[in-house]
Amino acid sequence: MTIGLTATAGVVRMQSDGDRNDPGRGTAVITRTKTKTKKPSLYRVLILNDDYTPMEFVVHVLERFFQKDREAATRIMLHVHNHGVGECGVYTFEVAETKVSQVMDFARQNQHPLQCVMEKK
Repeated sequence: MTIGLTATAGVVRMQSDGDRNDPGRGTAVITRTKTKTKKPSLYRVLILNDDYTPMEFVVHVLERFFQKDREAATRIMLHVHNHGVGECGVYTFEVAETKVSQVMDFARQNQHPLQCVMEKK
């Protein structure tokens, strides 16, 4: 016995040699599932206030690693100073992780205790 397959618009017809007179028999419907891509989770990169890191250094970090202009960097730095924490930006996990690492390394190289963390948005 041979089986023939034909597919048209999501329907597959399976016929064997003995079923040719019964067109409804052996019919199967294939449902197609569309794969939806999930948007990546976003993470906030935050700078934490401390009593030792100079304000000008924080402004420099914001300009260098977060591409903030002088005015925006100063505004964020003052927010950190007055509220204890400030958001530098929102990024995908890998980018946020890299930025935190870069800021922490740069602060250590310059002997400042500046802390930078990330949290899921």
